[in-house]
Amino acid sequence: MKEYKVVKPKLGWKNTQQKLEDVLNTYAREGWRVIEILPKEVQLTIIFERNKNR
Repeated sequence: MKEYKVVKPKLGWKNTQQKLEDVLNTYAREGWRVIEILPKEVQLTIIFERNKNR
């Protein structure tokens, strides 16, 4: 069975790429993998997935 998490990170205007990498790496260490990144104007929505019975 899978579980999902929807995250809307606040990246600001400075060091945006590094902040995004930090968010992705933090969730990856917890076993999450990116399913989709949805850009909406200035707010990203990231959908993560992982096995629920890990």
